[in-house]
Formats: sequence, C-alpha cells, structure tokens
Amino acid sequence: MLPILFVTSRLPALAQQRLEALTDVKVVQHNSTRPIGRTQLLEAVGQADGLICVLSNKIDAEVIAAAGPQLRVVSTISVGYDHIDLDALRRRGGTSLGFTPNVLTDATADTTVLLALMAARRAKEALQMVAVGGGGFSLSTGLGSQFTGKTLGIVGLGRIGCATAARLLPFGVSRIVYSGSRPRDDRARPLNAQYVSFEELLRESDLVCICCPLNERTAGIFNRQAFAAMKPTAILVNTARGAIVNQDDLLEALDKGLIAHAALDVTVPEPLPGDHPLVRHPNCTILPHIGSATEETRNAMSNLAIDNALAGIKGQALKAKVDLD
Repeated sequence: MLPILFVTSRLPALAQQRLEALTDVKVVQHNSTRPIGRTQLLEAVGQADGLICVLSNKIDAEVIAAAGPQLRVVSTISVGYDHIDLDALRRRGGTSLGFTPNVLTDATADTTVLLALMAARRAKEALQMVAVGGGGFSLSTGLGSQFTGKTLGIVGLGRIGCATAARLLPFGVSRIVYSGSRPRDDRARPLNAQYVSFEELLRESDLVCICCPLNERTAGIFNRQAFAAMKPTAILVNTARGAIVNQDDLLEALDKGLIAHAALDVTVPEPLPGDHPLVRHPNCTILPHIGSATEETRNAMSNLAIDNALAGIKGQALKAKVDLD
C-alpha cells in the first residue's frame, strides 16, 4: 500500500501538475483554493503519512494529536511556521517539520517596496479619486513624499530585510539602520547599514519596514508606545506577520497623526472585514497577503514543500527542515 500524502490546498499550476503525477505516494488533496474545514483536516491527518499545509491552516495540538502514528512529516508552504504548534510536535516525536525559506525573498522584498511607494505617493487616495472620475493635474493637492535623503529602518535584517534595503537604495535613501536580536555585520556591511536599538530606529527612521519573524519577542512590538516614538511623517510597512503590529494601537496612531501612513500586506485576521476601520482609513493601504504571490515564487515554494514531504515520508533528509531540538 502506498503511503498517503495529504495536501490541504490546490497548488499553483506547475506544482499541481507535479503533484498529480506522483507515483510513489497516494495523494489525497483538498483540491480547492478555499480554506479546508477543520473537521476535514482532523479526519484526513489521521490517515496521512505526510501533510502539506499552508499558512492559514492551524496545525495545533488537536491536529497533531489526531495524526496517526504513521505521520512522519509536516511540510508547510511558508517560510514562517507560527501556525504550527512546535511544542506539540516535539512531544509527539518522530515527525519532521519542513518549511520553504529562501525561495520567496525576492517576491516579498518587491512587495515591501511596492507598499512603501504606494504609501509615500498616496496611491490609495489617487486610485479612489480615479475610480469616481476625479483627479487631474494639480500643483498643490495629492502631494506625496520621496525617499531621497531619507532614513530607512529595517526591523529584522534577514534575507528579506537585506533584499528590501538593497531595492530601496537606488531611490536615494541616505542612511539605513536596522534592529534585531543581534548585529548582523556580514549582512549590514554591503548596505552600509548601522545596527541600532529598536527605540533609536523608531526615532530616526522616515520609512520603517517590518521584516522580522513573529515570535514571543516581536509579537505586538509595534504598539502605542512605539508609534508615539516615531516621526509624524513616518511610513510603516509590514510584510512579515500581522500580529507584530497591535492594530488597535495602529488605528489610534493614524487617527492622531502620530505616523503618516501604514501599508500592510499582513493583518489579524486575514482577510480583515471590508468595514474594518483600517481598511477604510485614508492613511492605511492594505493588500491581501500577496507578498510571495508570483507564479515563480509560489511554484518554487510548493515544489520545495513537495520535496520536503516526500523526503520525510521516505525517512530521508529534508531539503529545508526546522530544528525542533
């Protein structure tokens, strides 16, 4: 009997073709772009030797407990894995965790710059104006700002943070500062970036880009105190995880003019309801988590997840494995 690989979502076209052509496993799939139901997930994982999941699937202690003893690998199509209960996996033992780092760096950095430019040039207002037949050239209305001579602050100088900074340098940024758990001289040197405290980064930066992972240290760090420390002309961009930003405090900061604009690709929840005050706020631009949403990147992520799942089922080394020790 072939081992069962359960996949919680339909994959991008090229990766889906590969998945359907597999002959060394039996593929069982929730073949839809709509989220899988909780009951279906709990039932399916009980029979699976391998599980491929996505960021919106909550792989918590209940799901892991429902897994049969044959489950050897959980393979998430994401670089982050805060949707997976690592402690439950550790307690279970014998189940590897794969993820998809490196392949989404460029696409996410592109989206970060896209949001930064949309915020700086007030694109949300401009698009809304065009949609109602308004606009036209004006010397004094709808004016945005440039990055020339400005200070860029990167929270988390990992691969995506570095790629974002490198893309913004040609826009005339004069200074780059970054914060994180420790200095990253090897990454900072080519960018001439300076390691500073989080508090100094908030005070000095004209554009703040959140590129760090979500963990106990970063959850909710952009709160009322953080916004109060920022420049009133500052722009905040978040393409990391929604829970890094306290959204109630962000709304208050925008209403009070503590910062100029927020541009978000990630929120809590996802998606935000259409009537949410941040969605309707003129100084908040929101995209529906498209950071890695290119044909090239989503197929590469999915293929890496398939590689990880097949390796785990066969008892081989995963190409990209989360260290659970």
